[in-house]
Amino acid sequence: MVNVMVRIGVSVLALVALMGCAADPVWAPDDDVQKSFYAHPGPKYITLYTMKNVGSGNGAHTSLLINASQRIMWDPSGTFKHPQMPERNDVIFGMSPPALNVYVDYHSRAEYYTVARTIEVPADVAEDLMRRAMGYGAVMNAYCTTSTAILLRDTPGFEDLRQSFFPNNLDAQFAKLPGVVTEEFRDNDPDKEAALRRHVTF
Repeated sequence: MVNVMVRIGVSVLALVALMGCAADPVWAPDDDVQKSFYAHPGPKYITLYTMKNVGSGNGAHTSLLINASQRIMWDPSGTFKHPQMPERNDVIFGMSPPALNVYVDYHSRAEYYTVARTIEVPADVAEDLMRRAMGYGAVMNAYCTTSTAILLRDTPGFEDLRQSFFPNNLDAQFAKLPGVVTEEFRDNDPDKEAALRRHVTF
């Protein structure tokens, strides 16, 4: 009886631990998602965003902008929230140029800068990646890079990317892909909330 109770106790503790690691699902209403719809003109592409510490250069977060039939941001386990950009799990909708500016401004501040690496892809590749991002579900904390690598490895042209927990690792791999265009964003804001205060509406 004691052994049975011990096993039950261990199982309960394991379940509690797993629940503590679970991601928080978010599901914006249909009307909000439809109102925020934004289709970006021109070629289809994806942009890998890596947020890095200014002092050490260490990667702190990974996200992925997907320009398909609409432009969305895959922001796994991210902290970004804005009332004009509805979210479903870790997909942020309505990534118009002003919205994207808010997102980048939020992440680029005194302590962190943002590296963006863009690659053009065929329309069907972008569309498939977007659908899989939408269906992935909420991502657990600290799994932003891993989940992004999983999505990319199932995307034609990105199969050789290795899975990693470290944003700089995936960023370095992505930087070596043919045709990549790199941008860097820096800002001296003291904190991330300053950007949101500037961009309550846009």
